[in-house]
Amino acid sequence: MATKKVKQPTEPTKTEIIEQYTDYCLMHGARPASVYKFAKDNGFEEAAFYKYYTSFDVLERQYFAEMFAHTVEALEQSPAYAEYSGIEKLSAFYFTFFEIATANRSFVAYTLTEGSGVLKNLMKLRELRKEFTAFAQAVLEKPFDLPHPKAEKLQQDALREGTWVQFLTIFKFWLRDTSPGFEKTDMFIEKSVKAGSDLVYNTPLQSLFDLGKFIWKEKFTV
Repeated sequence: MATKKVKQPTEPTKTEIIEQYTDYCLMHGARPASVYKFAKDNGFEEAAFYKYYTSFDVLERQYFAEMFAHTVEALEQSPAYAEYSGIEKLSAFYFTFFEIATANRSFVAYTLTEGSGVLKNLMKLRELRKEFTAFAQAVLEKPFDLPHPKAEKLQQDALREGTWVQFLTIFKFWLRDTSPGFEKTDMFIEKSVKAGSDLVYNTPLQSLFDLGKFIWKEKFTV
């Protein structure tokens, strides 16, 4: 008598797991109850999930790191990118990153506004922060040549952390932007990069005034 072969679950790819997870979160407004249930509901073994991630928290942190990687990959496909100045590379990064973020806006917004734990949600950007600050430090020119190692480190830290704060500010603006095609985010990026560049490298007053006026208008007028 022939025995019936038991069909083995198909092992999903990393991309498929992400797609299944994001779809679940957006359809239910919450995470799956457990990795075990999530795997069974999608027809694969729990071990297949742990091949790539150790928890849903790690998956979400890696999601933003993947967005960074896709952004840099897209930029480097342009022959002109290599000729850009540091500030131009940073600006191009912002525009490309938020174009990718807009294509995935529902999940990005859900992930960063889930619950009421602001600090917990910011922790989801931990891997992105590591990748972005290394990128910013690599592309931006140092404003001063400082011979003292400690002074040089302070300058590098200030440049790196200041750029991260700028990135978070743009991120927050984008999350709240309701303009068609998120055109106001594009304007905010332009003004933020110009003001940041002037603050570090040039005379800052006019561009800082323009940025402040833009923020005031967006916050206090309808």
